[in-house]
Amino acid sequence: MKRVVTVLAVAAFASLSLAWVGCGGQQPAPKSAENPAAGEAGHDHSGWWCAEHGMPEKVCAQCDSKLAAEFQKKGDWCKEHDRPDSQCFICHPDLEAKFAAEYEAKEGKKPPKRSDG
Repeated sequence: MKRVVTVLAVAAFASLSLAWVGCGGQQPAPKSAENPAAGEAGHDHSGWWCAEHGMPEKVCAQCDSKLAAEFQKKGDWCKEHDRPDSQCFICHPDLEAKFAAEYEAKEGKKPPKRSDG
């Protein structure tokens, strides 16, 4: 019995460690077709801008599982970070500036800081 408890404790610690490290310990679980609820807690989808992910809501595949499926079908998908490659700021930091410029053109000011990192 003691051995079973020890094995379970080690397994639990390993799982928590992996969950913490994840994608460099920086990103929450992204929303995807497989994980449609992730990232939605407390996120307001009523505006035109997704402040959580730093892009217009209408193209945010991390907030819309149907969009995510469309990007995956087209082959535009970063498997490592579970989001469209064309929206992966981790692999392509320059993309964040592209979306920020769109916000600045419409709003006349810098976009709000992303809440996902």
